[in-house]
Amino acid sequence: MKSIGRGGVLMAGAALLLGGCGSFDGTRDGEPVAARPTPAPAAELVADTPVKIGDPYSIGGTTYTPADIPDYDDVGYASWYGEELGGRPTANGETFNPDAISAAHKTLPLPSYVEVTALDTGRTILVRVNDRGPMANDRLIDLSRGAAAQLGISEGVAAVRVRRTNPPQAERAQLRAGRPVPERIATPDSLLAILRNKLKTLPVPGRQPAAPVASGTQKPGDDRLEVKTPAAPSKPAPVAKPAPMKPASPAKPAPAIGSYFVQVGAFSSEERASAAAKSVGGSVVKAGNLWRVRAGPFASDAEARAALGRVKGKGFRDAVVVRDR
Repeated sequence: MKSIGRGGVLMAGAALLLGGCGSFDGTRDGEPVAARPTPAPAAELVADTPVKIGDPYSIGGTTYTPADIPDYDDVGYASWYGEELGGRPTANGETFNPDAISAAHKTLPLPSYVEVTALDTGRTILVRVNDRGPMANDRLIDLSRGAAAQLGISEGVAAVRVRRTNPPQAERAQLRAGRPVPERIATPDSLLAILRNKLKTLPVPGRQPAAPVASGTQKPGDDRLEVKTPAAPSKPAPVAKPAPMKPASPAKPAPAIGSYFVQVGAFSSEERASAAAKSVGGSVVKAGNLWRVRAGPFASDAEARAALGRVKGKGFRDAVVVRDR
């Protein structure tokens, strides 16, 4: 019985030795070492905590409300900035490194991680968002020089998709140390076609990059204002002539006035609903366990859809036009 026990131990030991022959330092023969990020020394890393969201702020008359949206996914235009802002503080208190793979976004939490896809090539990279911006309403994101170079953007602006993601800790550590991680798998042509078609509804911005909020002269909250849909401009001179017919004209659309609204969203917290309502010039209505936010009323569907564009531009992507009948 004892000799059988010894034989079993010897056989198990031999099996372990043979199993270990195929790897060194945990890497199997034939596995590409460069495909996986090398852990960065802890001393070089910036922190991912605390996460900052921040208060609503205004750019060019449009108010943006930062929010934690885990499934954020949008298309737009990216510009990039570099040496001119190197060494300055970002909105979350870090020091801007032009060569790090980072970005500025108007509403995402700081920091957060996004996959940025160039819609002209389908190339996708992982980027760490640590700043507020761009300081222009026609840009979706500002990339650092390092991120733009990895994505293949050399000048001007580029059409991109920005999708929030939750990368593994090893990749987070690489970006926190200022180093890139390998590109993602190229986006399929069928998906690129859908994203490019969605982009057609957006105006193409100018070529001059806009500085991020925290690195420029204007800071979030410096120029807060409530955005409301302006009333249709009245021209006293032309309408003064047909004075007898004017009472009859408003009488026709009277039933439709006030029947169109923009349904901004529903919130589980009254405080968050109030903040959202303030940013869009809307109102809060209790509905069961939720607080609903609506903007309006508007006199016509066209006026409501114009307001819808402004509401979506402030980060409320699921807003819709509704009509009370």
